[in-house]
Amino acid sequence: MASRIAVLGAGSWGSVLANLLTENGQNVTLWSHKPAQVQELNERHTNAAYMPNFEYQHQLKATTDMKTAITGAEVVLFAVPTKAIREVSVQAAKILVSNEQAVTVVHATKGLEQNTYKRVSEMLAEEIPAAQRNAIVVLSGPSHAEDVAKKDITLITAACENEDAARKIQKLFMNAYFRVYTNTDVIGAEFGAALKNIIAIGAGALHGLGYGDNAKAALITRGLAEISRLGQTFGANPLTFIGLSGVGDLIVTATSVNSRNWRAGNELGQGQTLDEVIETMGMVIEGVATTKAAHELAIKRHVEMPITDAIYDVLYNGAEVRSVITGLMQRDGRAELG
Repeated sequence: MASRIAVLGAGSWGSVLANLLTENGQNVTLWSHKPAQVQELNERHTNAAYMPNFEYQHQLKATTDMKTAITGAEVVLFAVPTKAIREVSVQAAKILVSNEQAVTVVHATKGLEQNTYKRVSEMLAEEIPAAQRNAIVVLSGPSHAEDVAKKDITLITAACENEDAARKIQKLFMNAYFRVYTNTDVIGAEFGAALKNIIAIGAGALHGLGYGDNAKAALITRGLAEISRLGQTFGANPLTFIGLSGVGDLIVTATSVNSRNWRAGNELGQGQTLDEVIETMGMVIEGVATTKAAHELAIKRHVEMPITDAIYDVLYNGAEVRSVITGLMQRDGRAELG
């Protein structure tokens, strides 16, 4: 029997996940606050601004009315940028309370809140009353929307402390090309998903400057060490960081032109300013805000994150990319596992 699912957010990832669920036989309603986008999805089954040359399942319904999307749903999937999570979750909570409705909350957003440094699941838990949510499940892993749309083999993680809820989401999403594993380490899954965007900016910058594979491999490896160090101070399982939510997501984001964060770094390495990069990208670059949050959080937690600090200097202090690379390379020698 088909499950009713509301997907909130019709960007590339949200719309492709909605399409996948529809393809899997689920009853999906996709919400967007943009009337023209909803009309395009319903009438032409396209979403050209986010997924050019892709045709969505004709059964997929889109709406600008969040109440229409949520009412009767068993699952509500949040796929909006981190900065919009609170606003959208407040709207959703009002509808759920009014309906006296409880749902499984899922999110596929990768970032940390500015100033509070909270993970997305923490924001959702604060805004959606406990009576209105059966569980909060985190979807993360190496998964570009463009590749999922092409039915490329994709493996991700559904993380939740409630294993039954994780298995429920696993079952909804799995098919011949999209495989889902479960994990109970929500903290690790969210930190891995958020912080890899920082390293992806650095990897793109290296490419823009003309550095080769050795440099990229070094950055990814030492970047993973930073991600793990910070995550573990919050109780994350270190093994999560060598799984899909950690090294898996880091590899795909730090090596692909499909990654907005990689593309942003590449343009910075080629000499563009951050303002120019943001203006031309046209979509949210999660790693820019996450770099600021992680840099400040590392200071508060007394965690050494030299790569994150260097990227912060480039993004927020106007430092020149080559100079911060030189600074990183000339740091005092130390043990790799220290």
